[in-house]
Amino acid sequence: MQEVVIHTEFIKLQQILKLAGLVGQGSDVKVLISEGLVYVNGEQALERGKKIRANDIVEVKGFGSIKVVN
Repeated sequence: MQEVVIHTEFIKLQQILKLAGLVGQGSDVKVLISEGLVYVNGEQALERGKKIRANDIVEVKGFGSIKVVN
């Protein structure tokens, strides 16, 4: 599991996936979400702008997982 450090209260889902290198651009996130491949803390994500905070775990099925730390 990859760890990504943030220095703010939260970061949007599409931004953390780009920062971690799991996607190339925001439109890729939209496709992954529509295919049901993105989970935050074990629950399926439904929006690109979902706020991700420290200690959240983001998983993209088939691509990897991210733990957010600050």
